[in-house]
Amino acid sequence: MSGQNTTLDLLLLLALSTLWGASYTFIRIGVATIPPLTLIAARTLIAGSVLLLWMRVQRTPMPNDPAVWRRFFVQALLNSVLPFTLIAWAERSVEAGLATILNSASPVLAFLATWLVTGHEHPTPRKLFGVVAGLAGICLVVGVSAFEGLGRQLVPQLAIVTATVCYAAAAIYGRSFKGLPPAAPAAGSLIVGAILLVPVSLAVDRPWTLHPSSHSLIALVALALFSTAIAFVIYFRLIQTLGSVGTTAQAYLRVPIGVAISVVFLGESLSTSAWLGLGCVVTGVAAMTIPSRTIKKRSVKEIAGN
Repeated sequence: MSGQNTTLDLLLLLALSTLWGASYTFIRIGVATIPPLTLIAARTLIAGSVLLLWMRVQRTPMPNDPAVWRRFFVQALLNSVLPFTLIAWAERSVEAGLATILNSASPVLAFLATWLVTGHEHPTPRKLFGVVAGLAGICLVVGVSAFEGLGRQLVPQLAIVTATVCYAAAAIYGRSFKGLPPAAPAAGSLIVGAILLVPVSLAVDRPWTLHPSSHSLIALVALALFSTAIAFVIYFRLIQTLGSVGTTAQAYLRVPIGVAISVVFLGESLSTSAWLGLGCVVTGVAAMTIPSRTIKKRSVKEIAGN
């Protein structure tokens, strides 16, 4: 039974990596004719509504405690409102492949936060190597475009890095929802996000005056249903079973998947330094997240058995 659960968790981790890896391509197609703010407002509204409907069909109750909804508010800011909007805005000029790489270092930033701020992480040599490799990868990716167009590329890329910081904080804060059905924090945070974003979208973009293309609309629906509604349920489920560190393993799986999707479907290409940056980020995040305790415990048990 334990083996079956482990296999299921790994399959869900791969599914989450694929869904989130594809989101950058969906966003890139969506913002071509839909303003970023409206795209993200619609994304959260559609995804949250679908999850609420699914919970009603499954007869899964939403919590009524105001304290829980305050936590949904914080989670919405960290996991959807701020990062979704920043990434969508940035992808008007940053390619989806580069956005995938820049956004993949959340485990590195999460480790830095838990080490320097909360003191919950122990800075082992392997994790410190992961931090250095991950940050070096970000510098390699950002550095090239920064010199090519300081005012055009650097700011959007830094916006994606800021979104990555938000995701790292969200992974840490997501631990507070332990005990709730995975769909509850997913739906709750998305609905709160929609409540915050939709009025701003109506005031700023006036969506009824827009003329989005069919490709952008299809990308929006796919982004909301697959990369948000389904992905969020999987995410909060894995937080409960694998923990926040184990769940962040999707970050280094997401990088090659996301880059491959952008290359195949959008015809994008990466510079040599960007490929080097990708290698550094994947290496760093892998060093940060691949557990070593299991190996150590197994060795101790084998010694004790002998």
